[in-house]
Amino acid sequence: MVYKPEISGKTNKGFTESIEDYLEEIYLDYIGSNTGVRITDLAQAMGVTKASATDAVKKMKDRGLVRHERYGRIYLTDAGLQAAKVVYDRHVTITQFIRNFLDVSPEVAENDACGIEHIISDETFAAIKAALRRQAIYEMSGKKDED
Repeated sequence: MVYKPEISGKTNKGFTESIEDYLEEIYLDYIGSNTGVRITDLAQAMGVTKASATDAVKKMKDRGLVRHERYGRIYLTDAGLQAAKVVYDRHVTITQFIRNFLDVSPEVAENDACGIEHIISDETFAAIKAALRRQAIYEMSGKKDED
């Protein structure tokens, strides 16, 4: 069987995996210190050259996702913040699902979530969120697994 993205109905607003990864990395700064990210630090975090990071930032700036002046720090715009929140939510939720339901190590769960977050359908993602909610409700009820 061949993966057919048109079937899954994923709505990523046409962002590439790479752009989603950059948005997520900049978002981590936003939720941490919100001091803005330097190209050098972004390139290092992404494991790419400064030239590659600069190209990605230019693409994000052209799409209205970030603010960046030459030699300045990079900040998310409102549109970029909204897009980054979606990507980050997918990453955190999928990581949690893999760890909680599949009992996978934290490192492998993080890595797998990084790949899955870009291709998962909205339908499957909603089902994962629902499963995590059911698990949380079950745990809050005081019931324990009786395997």
